[in-house]
Amino acid sequence: MNFEKMIETMTPAVYQSLKRAVELGKWPNGDRLSPEQRQTSLRAVIAYDQTKLPEHERTGYINRTKQDGSQHGSDPLEPQVLKILNNN
Repeated sequence: MNFEKMIETMTPAVYQSLKRAVELGKWPNGDRLSPEQRQTSLRAVIAYDQTKLPEHERTGYINRTKQDGSQHGSDPLEPQVLKILNNN
């Protein structure tokens, strides 16, 4: 089974188990994750997030909305305007 197929067939219970294992650095039975297992599990959690969850539920999501509906800070991907002031 390839990685994409595994993500497609992953159940929410398996996703939660992998996510918890990455957070704690160990499997439910107490065995530690190797660095490779942790990396692969994190990739699986992120891939599952991207394909199955709405943006606000994804790992690493930061809500930038203020109570009035405007955004905190600027979008880091939005081009910034540079103003040059001439002080003569």
